Amino acid sequence: EDLEALFATILDTVPAPTYHPGAPLQAHVTNLDASNFLGRLALLRVHNGEIRKGQQVAWCRHDGSIEKVKVTELLMTEALERKPAESAGPGDIIAVAGIPEIMIGETLADPNDPRPLPVIAIDEPAISMTIGTNTSPMAGRVKGAKVTARLVKDRLDRELVGNVSMRVLPTERPDAWEVQGRGELALAILVEQMRREGYELTVGKPQVVIKTIDGAVHEPVERLTIDTPEEYLGAITQLLAARKGRMEQMTNHGTGWVRMEFLVPSRGLIGFRTQFLTDTRGTGIAHHVFEGYEPWAGEITTRVSGSLVADRAGAATTYAMFNLQERGVLFIPPTTEVYEGMIVGENSRAEDMDVNITKEKKLTNVRSSTADVLERLAPPRTLSLEQSLEFCREDECCEVTPEAVRIRKVELDQTVRARSAARARRQ
Repeated sequence: EDLEALFATILDTVPAPTYHPGAPLQAHVTNLDASNFLGRLALLRVHNGEIRKGQQVAWCRHDGSIEKVKVTELLMTEALERKPAESAGPGDIIAVAGIPEIMIGETLADPNDPRPLPVIAIDEPAISMTIGTNTSPMAGRVKGAKVTARLVKDRLDRELVGNVSMRVLPTERPDAWEVQGRGELALAILVEQMRREGYELTVGKPQVVIKTIDGAVHEPVERLTIDTPEEYLGAITQLLAARKGRMEQMTNHGTGWVRMEFLVPSRGLIGFRTQFLTDTRGTGIAHHVFEGYEPWAGEITTRVSGSLVADRAGAATTYAMFNLQERGVLFIPPTTEVYEGMIVGENSRAEDMDVNITKEKKLTNVRSSTADVLERLAPPRTLSLEQSLEFCREDECCEVTPEAVRIRKVELDQTVRARSAARARRQ
């Protein structure tokens, strides 16, 4: 009928917080949040002592330095709301404001007897992508959309207040920034949130964050654990072998399921999740954690097909699409507005192909001897934001608007692209 039994079990089995009476203040920063009015909020667990609103405390930082700061606001959670409080004691989980640069793992202590708690390490960013303003010919068509560089930069800066796993770095362009995060999914979630908030963006292909160690290029490596029915063992092994994965351990439980552990370069996991779920019919379970840095593993080929690229602006016609569907898989339905350089499908061959998807059937006043044959158009493959980012090559990017996600070439002019390709072949 209700959750009383669950609450009673929690009270009976979960031990109460332990603390030393009379010990000085020790409060550990376990998470961060942000408030539009208070700025960065540090979520703390009080281990010992008492903390009060307006109190001066010792801020024990990652680098070992200690600085005196003031707690300007103290909040405690009741149900789903944070409410102001005057003080908190051992075992309380609270939020404090007034320290804009505080980080996870640091300690607030007694200024007269500071005793720092062990620092919590945060994994370095492994994946980066370029996020900038929308530069396509369709920019600004959505009413009320946020399209200026200032608005995009302000939103990225606000994300940094409560998200310590991300970094925002400048690029050569004033309207684009390199955003680094722990994984492809975390960055895709940020882009999806901004899209729903009304931003128009140009998002580049995800790349790994590399390091130079002892003069050699190193890349991040993830430890991947997979649980799957044993009939998909061969497909998964083949999939990860193509992505430079090394099997470390395999356990057969005798129940029809297999557990495998791989070491895989982080760039080998870009686009892996969708393919993995397809190969295992949605039954596989995958989890990966950061393992460290290893020497560059070589080139990883994740996509062998080319793109079908629109060569002019206009509306896609059923007549043109019927002739093009023999060349590959289309991404858009008929009547969709396209522009030069927009990717409208996946080519069945390795190279890109410029196509006229706006071509119309010529009509004359001469009566045809045979009636028109009924033509069936295959339904388009609709790509999500994550699938669009996975599909991109180095010379491609995603146009993200509140109403649509489109894939396009970085250089829209097909003449310039052809000239660059010819120059690259000569070299």
